[in-house]
Amino acid sequence: MSQHTVAIIGTGPDPSDPTVDGFAMGYRHAEGFRSHDDCEIVACADLVSEHGTAFAEAFDLPEGNVYEDYERLLEEVRPDVVSIAVAPVAHEQLVVGCAKHDAVAAIHCEKPMADTWASAQRMVQTCWRYDTQLTFNRQRRFAKPFTEAKRLLEDGRIGSLERVEIGWGDFYDTGAHSVDLAGMFAGDRPAEWVIGQLDYRTEDVRFGLHQENQMWVQWAYANGVRGVLSTGAGSGLTDSAFLLRGTEGTIRIDVEDGPMLELEREGERTAIDVDGEDIHRTNAEPEARYGSLLHDRAVEHVIESLESGDQPALSGRLGLNTAEILFGGYESARRRGRVEFPLEIDGNPFEEMVESGALAPDSPTDRS
Repeated sequence: MSQHTVAIIGTGPDPSDPTVDGFAMGYRHAEGFRSHDDCEIVACADLVSEHGTAFAEAFDLPEGNVYEDYERLLEEVRPDVVSIAVAPVAHEQLVVGCAKHDAVAAIHCEKPMADTWASAQRMVQTCWRYDTQLTFNRQRRFAKPFTEAKRLLEDGRIGSLERVEIGWGDFYDTGAHSVDLAGMFAGDRPAEWVIGQLDYRTEDVRFGLHQENQMWVQWAYANGVRGVLSTGAGSGLTDSAFLLRGTEGTIRIDVEDGPMLELEREGERTAIDVDGEDIHRTNAEPEARYGSLLHDRAVEHVIESLESGDQPALSGRLGLNTAEILFGGYESARRRGRVEFPLEIDGNPFEEMVESGALAPDSPTDRS
């Protein structure tokens, strides 16, 4: 196996005091690459020089390999893997710029995928054109509550899957995980339509983008499986984070309370062993490290896919399935009706509703 040189773009904020606008994801990405025997972190870039310097000290980077200009980094260091951990509004510029550089073979980018539907598509198209592997950090696909639930599905333990019900998190941010996982359970097929409605009465800005307070959405995959998501105050859709309904039973995936994974058939519930893992982390997290072992698993999958040439489960192409539902759900709220796919918009309907005054939240929320 070959040795891969890795550069991290986006190194703030201070991991000892992360905020909702960063979560120190550059450190978490880097920890995954540092833990991989065939990867070496060789450089970083950040517009805030102090962030880059602190990151370089934490990961013992070669002297002089801290940059403010990512293009200069690419020219002077020529890494073959680039990990991007900045706000979604900057994803397209950085992904496209890295994809066009002849040294870069793979780009691993933080989620949410993009700030607009057109931007998400352009990133995937550009990386396809330049034969650059593009993945997004949907690391929860590798958490055992989800991998074991998928195994139960594939073993036919609940018959044929009919519906995935989600009552966890939010739509745009956490939804980059939860809607992606629904797609995984449904066989990673694109959706055919979406219908949804939202509430935005209290301002909530994350990663520079507005985040709704409450959301209800339903969508249908091409194989007939339905997805349903209800979040925010009083959502009450399920008694668990995920409920997978099949023709012969159900699978429950919890967040904190009760068994993390539970199979129900013929009125009997059985807890399924997931080695003590939950949907956020494993049960063997070592001390004094920045990232969850789920990030390690994601990086391992990224590198294995790069070397085998197989499409990664974290690929940008599959990520478009989720992004279409997210932006389509917002478009449905704007139209007050069902939206058929393929989605024929360019922007971000939620941001556009705020900008136009159609949505006018009352007061800001301090999320620092």
